[in-house]
Amino acid sequence: MTDTGITNLEKKDPFADVGDEQEETAQKEDIHIRIQQRNGRKSLTTIQGISQNYDLKRIIKVVKKEFHCNGTVVEHAEYGEVLQLQGDQRKKMKQFLTQIGLASSDQIKVHGF
Repeated sequence: MTDTGITNLEKKDPFADVGDEQEETAQKEDIHIRIQQRNGRKSLTTIQGISQNYDLKRIIKVVKKEFHCNGTVVEHAEYGEVLQLQGDQRKKMKQFLTQIGLASSDQIKVHGF
């Protein structure tokens, strides 16, 4: 067979460098998960305090698919970038953040009723 010179068919692990970066991007501050009552039975879950080293838009994209709810990243004057999710997602969000290793369970503070 002849060598075609195609070099993009090599196997490469896209997560190979993740181990080195995790120590640098470790969550140092507490993450606060709150619930805000809207009208009637409707509510919003807000997540504040996630490090700016993480891509919040990618996190919200995964969370929306996993929890089957809508959500967005909002710029707050006091808290910076805040994740907003529809519905009461406090328990699911705490479990999700600890499961993916973004923060430990003692770094996550859940507020609300």
